[in-house]
Amino acid sequence: MVFRFLKKPVAIVAVLLLSAVGVLCWGVYDIRRYARTPARPQAAPVLLTISPGDNMAVVGDRLAALGVVSCGWKFRLLARLRGDERRIKAGEYALSADMDPNRILSKLVQGKVTRYRLTVPEGFTMAQIADRVARRGLASRADFSQAASDPAFLARYGIPAETAEGYLFPETYFFPKGASAADIAAAMVVRFRAVFSDRLQKRASALGMSVHEVVTLAAMIEKETGAASERPLIASVFHNRLKRGMRLESDPTVIYGIDDFDGNLTRRHLAEKTPYNTYRIKGLPKGPIANPGKAAIMAALYPAETGYLFFVSKKNGTHHFSADIRTHNRAVRRYQLGR
Repeated sequence: MVFRFLKKPVAIVAVLLLSAVGVLCWGVYDIRRYARTPARPQAAPVLLTISPGDNMAVVGDRLAALGVVSCGWKFRLLARLRGDERRIKAGEYALSADMDPNRILSKLVQGKVTRYRLTVPEGFTMAQIADRVARRGLASRADFSQAASDPAFLARYGIPAETAEGYLFPETYFFPKGASAADIAAAMVVRFRAVFSDRLQKRASALGMSVHEVVTLAAMIEKETGAASERPLIASVFHNRLKRGMRLESDPTVIYGIDDFDGNLTRRHLAEKTPYNTYRIKGLPKGPIANPGKAAIMAALYPAETGYLFFVSKKNGTHHFSADIRTHNRAVRRYQLGR
């Protein structure tokens, strides 16, 4: 009798254990199937923003609400089973319901946030770059300008000027949402430092120029250039004038020194003495008037060997170069006055 009494509880326990094992196995199988199954194939991408401090429960519910995953709590359980529950990174993500949960979770853990393209053309000024940064929604114009003018920022990157003008290298960048204005400016300056290599610094020293002087000259070349092939020729004119102690007489430098320039350069502007008016001052202007690309920097460092001292626009994107004032005046009458 005692044996038969003990036999029933053992059987019940065995049945319960078998049931628990069955449920567990089914649960594991279900989660594994869930992890490999997209919620909705061929779905369009949506943006998910994870803020610092968001836990997996919040993220799972948000993913489910967006329709990216079929079940929020299963996503959380999958993260726990993978040991990734506390490893997701804050940021903005482009996710789609045609991605399986495994892939979605991996993207969140690896921090593969959405990055926004920002293209800075050669010859853009700092103000123009600030406008473009603002239009891309990456940072406000004021924040970018302030970051690129911050004395601590300039000291950190060894920029001997009041702003980072000239050192914001023109290129295409990709920034995540939430990148600070200082991060954006820093990426451009770091790129400039990479382009202006040790070899180029040695070349600048051989010319008797500092890096800042080369960048200042390169910015002038950039703004004066209509045809890319003319950069070394324009550089030769400026180098030749500097050697002879002649004023550089560059219109773009005058324009840069005018507040709220309206597009009409007048004799009054040319007569006004500013740190950028190369019609009135000798040598280079106070600093760069734009942000030059590598080709302009190379032209400043390796100008063509010519005897040219003047150039005038032909009004077709190219220039006429002259070695003496009489030839230059004839070119002015022909191309500017139509005589």
